[in-house]
Amino acid sequence: MLAGRVDLLVQQFDRVEAGTPLFRLLSPQWRTLQQELAAARAQIDRARIHAENYPLQLAGLDELEVSLERSAGVWDERIEQLESLAELGGGTNESLAAARSSRSDVEVQLATLRSQRAQLVANHAEHEADREAASRQFDALLATASTLVGHAPEELMTPVASSVGERPLWATLDEIEVRADHPGVVAQFGVTDGAWADQRAAVVTLTRPELLRFRASGLQSDMGALRDGLLARIVPPTPTLTGRAVPLNDTMHGTLSIGLTADPDDRTIDLFVVPDSLSSWGRAGVTALLEIVTDETARPETAIPLSAVQRDGLIPVIFRRDPDDPNQAIRLEADLGIDDGRWVSLLSGVREGDEVVLDGAFQLMLSTSGTMQKGGHFHSDGTFHEGED
Repeated sequence: MLAGRVDLLVQQFDRVEAGTPLFRLLSPQWRTLQQELAAARAQIDRARIHAENYPLQLAGLDELEVSLERSAGVWDERIEQLESLAELGGGTNESLAAARSSRSDVEVQLATLRSQRAQLVANHAEHEADREAASRQFDALLATASTLVGHAPEELMTPVASSVGERPLWATLDEIEVRADHPGVVAQFGVTDGAWADQRAAVVTLTRPELLRFRASGLQSDMGALRDGLLARIVPPTPTLTGRAVPLNDTMHGTLSIGLTADPDDRTIDLFVVPDSLSSWGRAGVTALLEIVTDETARPETAIPLSAVQRDGLIPVIFRRDPDDPNQAIRLEADLGIDDGRWVSLLSGVREGDEVVLDGAFQLMLSTSGTMQKGGHFHSDGTFHEGED
């Protein structure tokens, strides 16, 4: 880009479409580029005018050469007649000398004319070379201007009415207006409004949230079970005891792509998934988990969130909503299988469609625990007694 003063036309986090003006740039270098374009254009016009006049000038010289050659022929005949009369004793030497002098003048004029003709041809070749060089320079400058202002070269050549008559569009642009070349969101600014930006400065940064991909780290020991194209789910982080901000079933789906390089120190490999569609929580930098289906033919198992399992001493406990009384929860000792750190399989006690308490499970465990002691006091012998006395 060019260095210059920046006038911002958008605000941070604005959503813009392709073609939306982002900022205007007032640059001295743009003025210099316009002057170079004007100089190249003027040189092309001068060469064009010369090319248009060249056939007429050449034709005029050709006609004059023919006329002088005819005149030389007439004088040759006159000299021949006078020489014949002189041999017969007639005529005068003065007339013969005058004729020969006039014939010499015509020969000088012919030589001068032929020199002018050769010079005209040489000038024409030089102008043609200059026009070709100027045309190439103009096209290169116009391509640069097209890149800077975001208009096609043919658009920049469109005549525009001005105070001094019609001029091409490139000659009338006082400022460069930079537009978005694709839709996106204004993420950040590299300069403040009205500040001077050098040609390497990033003035406005756009981001396209829909072009998001998920990057995970997988163990190199699991590479035998992984391959490109496996179905994968991007799931929100495991909820804590304080609740969850994202529902557990609000997942994003896609297909797995295995990275080209691995980390030899951590013994991990990069795994990538491009979501088919984005969830509302999908943002760059959000921590999430990647679930990969390695065997689509495996028998599905009943599973619940691991955070729904509470520990009463050493006993894992879950609470299932009573299907006959939704306001009641039934305490069950959990018959657990394997877990992945987020979900745990249940071997018995619940069926598909049963509701298991997640929020408030810890409080239910406290209120139903049979291993916790009631309020009371300790005696000096170490025994515990209920009550305050």
